[in-house]
Amino acid sequence: MGAAQGLYFDDYSPIGDILVIAVCAVMIILVAASYVNNTRTFRMFLSMVILLTLGAVSDLIYHDAYVHITDGNYTFVYVGRVFYHVFLFSVLYVMILYIAELQRLEIKIKVPVILLSSIILIIVLIRDIVTTANGTGFKIDKNGDAITNDNMFLIGYFSFISISILLMIIYRERLFKRVMVGFYGTMAMSFLVLYNQARHGQSSLTAATFLFPMLAMLYFIHSTPYDVELGAIDAKALNNMVKYNYERKSPLIFMSLYLPEYDAEGKTIPKEMRAIIRKFASSMFNGAVLFQINNGHVMLMAKKNYNPDYENRINKIINAFYVEYEKFQVDYKIVMGQSIDEISRKCEYISFINNVHRNMEINTIHEIDYDDITEFNKYEYILEELGDIYRTRDLRDSRVMAYCQPVFNIKEQKYDTAEALMRLKLPEIGMVYPDQFIPLAEEHGYIHVLTEIILQKTCDEIRHLLSEGYEVKRISINVSVPELREENFIDDIEKIIKESGIPENKVAIEITESQTESDFLIMKKTIDALKDKGVKFYLDDFGTGYSNMERIMEIPFDIIKFDRSLVLACGTSEKSEKMVGSLANMFSNMDYSVLYEGVENELDEKRCTNMSASYLQGYKYSRPIPIIELNKFFTKINSK
Repeated sequence: MGAAQGLYFDDYSPIGDILVIAVCAVMIILVAASYVNNTRTFRMFLSMVILLTLGAVSDLIYHDAYVHITDGNYTFVYVGRVFYHVFLFSVLYVMILYIAELQRLEIKIKVPVILLSSIILIIVLIRDIVTTANGTGFKIDKNGDAITNDNMFLIGYFSFISISILLMIIYRERLFKRVMVGFYGTMAMSFLVLYNQARHGQSSLTAATFLFPMLAMLYFIHSTPYDVELGAIDAKALNNMVKYNYERKSPLIFMSLYLPEYDAEGKTIPKEMRAIIRKFASSMFNGAVLFQINNGHVMLMAKKNYNPDYENRINKIINAFYVEYEKFQVDYKIVMGQSIDEISRKCEYISFINNVHRNMEINTIHEIDYDDITEFNKYEYILEELGDIYRTRDLRDSRVMAYCQPVFNIKEQKYDTAEALMRLKLPEIGMVYPDQFIPLAEEHGYIHVLTEIILQKTCDEIRHLLSEGYEVKRISINVSVPELREENFIDDIEKIIKESGIPENKVAIEITESQTESDFLIMKKTIDALKDKGVKFYLDDFGTGYSNMERIMEIPFDIIKFDRSLVLACGTSEKSEKMVGSLANMFSNMDYSVLYEGVENELDEKRCTNMSASYLQGYKYSRPIPIIELNKFFTKINSK
């Protein structure tokens, strides 16, 4: 290498590139050590980190190569510099794709942006390579001095940055304001560093300036729970806010908005509604923080001290909500109130409000009171007892009470079947009815153990009745569709019936129709397996919600159970009665038995009997009774 070195290399320090490599390595360690959703934007972010690392390594290599060249052949330096620019331009290109993805640009907007960025990338890279190769751009003269006649790097850099800034300005409403401020601030810092570096003839910190917006991405998007469109923080952060303010005796106010339509896997609140929620959250309360509890549930919390006029603010937001509701007509539940020490101490606001939702009518607004706390404490106690029942797995657990409702056999004119029902009898609160604990058991995965218990107690009673000489055609138990996904469901049912020593055909299972293809296939497999053993099956709640006749025909049910709503409908019009009667007649002709539930008077009885009924069930015959009292309805085989 010549003794004289150009300023391009003299003023270079490896510290900037070493810092870039180190920070990129730290970012990779952080995302690897934390939970990060493997989304498209995250993969883009990770590719930017890797490309920037490679760029910094290339910069180190080609500067180091220059220092150690002694024969005047600078080919390796040229190649290294080209790779350095390729990696940095690639970072800028991916950054534009990242911003477009983050803003969820429509295809008609995204395609031109990507096309323009691709053209710029190709042009700057080709021109950089060509001008370097023919000596009209960057070159090293015979004295070892670097000369730059055509600085394509700055042209390409400002072209990409201009597109990025334009996207964030034009579509700024698609990102949360604080996220935008973070991006603008880090980009401004990048420009400031580049400007001062250029003033001093430096190039050591060029790669380092790429780090600043990437750190903003990591902080706002990938390592923090911000929803950039909604401006909401992940629900996990809610507990931190509650705990912090509770410890400092700082009261909070909150509003919860639940949209049931969007509370399902794969669904999200539409962007138009998200924009309105974001607007409410940022403008209606001072210092408010919005939390996203799940897909269709958001909660706003703010310090009461910052909002002394919070009641007026709440009225304002509700009035504004009604205006928007007229546009969208989406079902909702709104809960509002002040923080409660008992709930704050245990950081249970999510469970608390979810419990309030269970007891609310749709499209209503509820202000929290102490009755809600009492109800929540009851809920918590029931859930705790269900958990203990699940863990204990005592199939004759005294807390689970076996009740039943006798079913009248029209042909035989007697009671020889029944439906088993569950109740809980808990030490502190007494009797608990199914609508209070079945949804909890299903939600928390406790339902199958309850089914095993009621099956065991039903089998015990069938065995007792048979031993006493009573005629028992069958007793049915209810099974929920989610239970069928239990790996050992079939084995568990078979084992209990077999060990009870009763014929399998004395037990029936009532099940509602599945709504998904996967559940349908599981249901069919389960029914086929247990029917081979003699177990009978009822299609429960026919006439409510979803009914697919083709699927019903594919599954070998024994009895179709017409819901109470159809019995009521028959009494409203002749047309409804003809329709229900035709359905019942069709099933009867296909060798299904038809059971009507909810028969409450003689008129219901007469109407259902004339509509191909085989069995009748309802308050006309009996309310639910303890299963041990079934002998009051069943008859002995030899009795006259």
